[in-house]
Amino acid sequence: MKFKIAPSILSADRSNLQEEVNQIEPYSDLIHIDIMDGKFVPPITFQAEEIKKLKTKLEKDVHLMVIDPEKSFIPNFIDAGADIITIHSEACKDIPKTIALIRSKGVKVGLSINPPTPLSMIKPYLNDIDMVLIMSVNPGYAGQKFIPEVLTKIRELRKLKPNLDIEIDGGINKGTITEAVKAGANIIVAGSSIFNNPDRKQAIEDLKKAIKK
Repeated sequence: MKFKIAPSILSADRSNLQEEVNQIEPYSDLIHIDIMDGKFVPPITFQAEEIKKLKTKLEKDVHLMVIDPEKSFIPNFIDAGADIITIHSEACKDIPKTIALIRSKGVKVGLSINPPTPLSMIKPYLNDIDMVLIMSVNPGYAGQKFIPEVLTKIRELRKLKPNLDIEIDGGINKGTITEAVKAGANIIVAGSSIFNNPDRKQAIEDLKKAIKK
């Protein structure tokens, strides 16, 4: 299974977002875009208009940490060019209906769970989605410490679905990425460990080297 690096622009310089994306684009597989509404989690992050303006050849991996995503967020971010939209099982009132809405627009569907949420919450939907996002920190803020207990869920999920894309997000650096990959994650979101390094190319290469260990 192909491993993919998805830099999270939550840790990028928002005032210079296009240049930040330009710096990581040649070395990355996806661009991970965290959207927060100030309700499901306290911060409010990017607006759809900002994301629509971004010029990139990378797939836009839009992670909706929002309540009732189907009301406006899903249509707005599909219009902004989302290639993958991930919803949170904890924040969605009607998961099957929301999955169907995203898929009807020709966009890939991801389903996410927070560290305390059991895998059983999303098992009924595994045949209807393209990706599961396992949060390895509690959502809301960049730079948090990796929660290793989530690796158990990744191992179980990989056994259940050998070919499913499993994304991990939170506290990923060249020290934690190895364990995440060994557990079964194949799409790796990294924010602070990339954007806090002035040499973005080297930061991404360090992650890729750690995967191969």
